[in-house]
Amino acid sequence: MRVWIDQDLCTGDGLCVDHCHDVFVQLEDGIAYVSEAGQVLNDPGSSGSLARVEERHAQSVVRAAEVCPGECIFIELDEGETWSSVLDGDSVPQSS
Repeated sequence: MRVWIDQDLCTGDGLCVDHCHDVFVQLEDGIAYVSEAGQVLNDPGSSGSLARVEERHAQSVVRAAEVCPGECIFIELDEGETWSSVLDGDSVPQSS
């Protein structure tokens, strides 16, 4: 599973950070960004801002997207993944 944020839609409420601070960060500009392995991916509009989500964070990321007032969090499932597998915590193992 991968996630990205459309910064043009972000309202800066920070609810995503509250739900999963390991994946979402809010920078000095008040806008939320995704991070992967501790690295903030802040190149809006590029594939460089698409973060892989560790399985242990998948449910929190989905919940953050559900409560986001700006509806700016977008989730892309990996090949073979289904919403039910993500929500049940049974995601397909990730290859390196």
